[in-house]
Amino acid sequence: MSLAQYDPPERFVVGTVGPPGNRTFFLQARSAGSLTTVSVEKVHIQAIADRISDLLESTASAPMVPPAMDNDPLDTPFEDEFRVTTMSLAWDPERARVVIECHDRDPDDEDEMEQARAAGLPEQTQSMRVSLPAPMAAEFVRRSKALVSAGRPPCPFCGGPLDPEGHICPRANGYRR
Repeated sequence: MSLAQYDPPERFVVGTVGPPGNRTFFLQARSAGSLTTVSVEKVHIQAIADRISDLLESTASAPMVPPAMDNDPLDTPFEDEFRVTTMSLAWDPERARVVIECHDRDPDDEDEMEQARAAGLPEQTQSMRVSLPAPMAAEFVRRSKALVSAGRPPCPFCGGPLDPEGHICPRANGYRR
């Protein structure tokens, strides 16, 4: 398994490229001259931010001093190392750290590994592991939620995303809204 490990990173952020409705989401970790960028789905960002928020609420024993807000863009130039398909989240109680792992495929799923071999993908699973102190994890959640909500506004009738020219709304029997 090819593993990029950041414990702790100097910077760990989510960012996007492209206009709302056509954005690509990236996770980027940087530490001591090393930079890893992976592409990820919006739903992964939304889910991991929600889970980290829940985890911090249930484990926080002392008030956190948040780091300075990081609204800077992704470090450039970048090219994604791999596309994330599997993510995991853990809490390291001894060090009070949130641990996030991203994989290009499930390392424990033999069927998925066989499909990857058949598709000509590398034999090794590509992974990134990031250990975040609680304040840095809280800042990651803040930025993630801001980016996810900055997309297309939801339709007030069906909740689906509205394009600038409207959309065909199922609640309106297919009429444009």
